[in-house]
Amino acid sequence: MTTYVFGHKSPDTDSTGSPLIWAWYLSHKGIEAEARLLGEPNTEAKFVAQRWGFDLPPVLGPLEEGQKVVLVDTNNPAELPDDLHRADVQAIIDHHKLFGGIETKAPIDVTIRPLACTATIMHQMMVADAEAMPEGIKALVLSCILSDTLEFRSPTTTEVDRKLAEDLAADLGVTIPDYAAEMFAAKSDVSAFSEEDLLRMDSKEYEVGGKTFRVSVLETTSPEQVLARKDALVAAMPVVAQADGADQVLLFVVDILKEEATLLVPNDFTRDVAEKSFGKRAEGDTLVLPGVMSRKKQIIPALAV
Repeated sequence: MTTYVFGHKSPDTDSTGSPLIWAWYLSHKGIEAEARLLGEPNTEAKFVAQRWGFDLPPVLGPLEEGQKVVLVDTNNPAELPDDLHRADVQAIIDHHKLFGGIETKAPIDVTIRPLACTATIMHQMMVADAEAMPEGIKALVLSCILSDTLEFRSPTTTEVDRKLAEDLAADLGVTIPDYAAEMFAAKSDVSAFSEEDLLRMDSKEYEVGGKTFRVSVLETTSPEQVLARKDALVAAMPVVAQADGADQVLLFVVDILKEEATLLVPNDFTRDVAEKSFGKRAEGDTLVLPGVMSRKKQIIPALAV
């Protein structure tokens, strides 16, 4: 039976590239494996796949009973298929906090390490087999690291991630600043997406103090393109929240170059959340948060109601 490897819903570069990387590794070890996606990937992920000659993995269909799967870049049931209980989970590889709630049919390998990127963990797990990675797979690892660390700007960056990225870039003959700029330019082009699409593009659900939040992050080198649509985004927030069963959508527009986030503040509830979470009260409909770059390390741990 083919093992399906997939990451979270609203796939970013790491959750698109890591399934391809691990599917290659399993195949290299003689295990039939294929990558899958849980939705349409963002523009950066699409650019990376095309740049290095990969077809995007198919979107995962309904899971059959006993389907072997490996979960990467998430262990959060809210980010995974509703019918995951039908599958036979073989392993979890992740760099996020442990959520719990996934029941498996047998003991499995779980690897969660405090690194910035799932692809970095995979490279460590491959040990000597990493030397056999073809150019395209090496490029995916590099791309995942640069995306998740925002070219080492994110506080999630570790020396392990940085050193691996630098070694891979040298091996591939690419310059990190130039290649990262190409990636971020692709990520920043959101002109083709509706407001609802933008709010769901890179978003995750969290429960804080009995309230359910869809926490959306848009990382860009052109924040003005997103903020120019502020009124339309604010109008779409309650629509998306109701449709997705959330109490509130929180949108953080991360300026990669200035290394700051702008939180949209559509109502008094969000204003209160912002003040309790970040110690600053928004007087208007936006709140600038200098130095805030990471949802995982700086936004989610701070949220309070």
